[in-house]
Amino acid sequence: MTNDILNYFKDTGAMLEGHFILSSGLHSEKYMQCALLLQYPQIAKIAGQKIAENFKNQGITCVAGPAMGGIIVAYTVAEALGVKTVFGERENGNMCLRRGFTLTKDDNVLVVEDVITTGKSVKELIDVINRYESRIAGVASIVDRSEGKAGIGYPVCGLVQIKIDTYDPHECPLCKKGIPAVKPGSRGLK
Repeated sequence: MTNDILNYFKDTGAMLEGHFILSSGLHSEKYMQCALLLQYPQIAKIAGQKIAENFKNQGITCVAGPAMGGIIVAYTVAEALGVKTVFGERENGNMCLRRGFTLTKDDNVLVVEDVITTGKSVKELIDVINRYESRIAGVASIVDRSEGKAGIGYPVCGLVQIKIDTYDPHECPLCKKGIPAVKPGSRGLK
């Protein structure tokens, strides 16, 4: 499974190499640009089905993902499970459910993301779900870069688990070589 998904990343040009500033502020020489992968509905559907296979028969009632990266993933997983989907987004810098989305105490929510590195967006979304007193069924992603270090509080089911080195910007060897950095992610740095 991992090899199939990695091949999709390579085939679609979604595995980038260069000098990148991640949404966490860390630097990296590789970037998994899921937007390039998910622009192909047939690949998005396959990824969603593969994630869903790991959670069927668990009584999931909703799949939630953080905007932007988790929206398509949540939608395709929810479609495969036959349940509703919601997404969290930031309002005034805080993650919340908007657009009339709501959860109940009876909801059993699967939280999904495109790529997990530090897990910041997922943790923020879990906090939102907890405010509704809904249950968390689990956490899943297309790519898990965290190496188990994201501290999400739940095991992460990643279709691809990959180690990509990250660097503090003050100690980044790419910066020291003078290689210009680009920020391909969707979240602004604080």
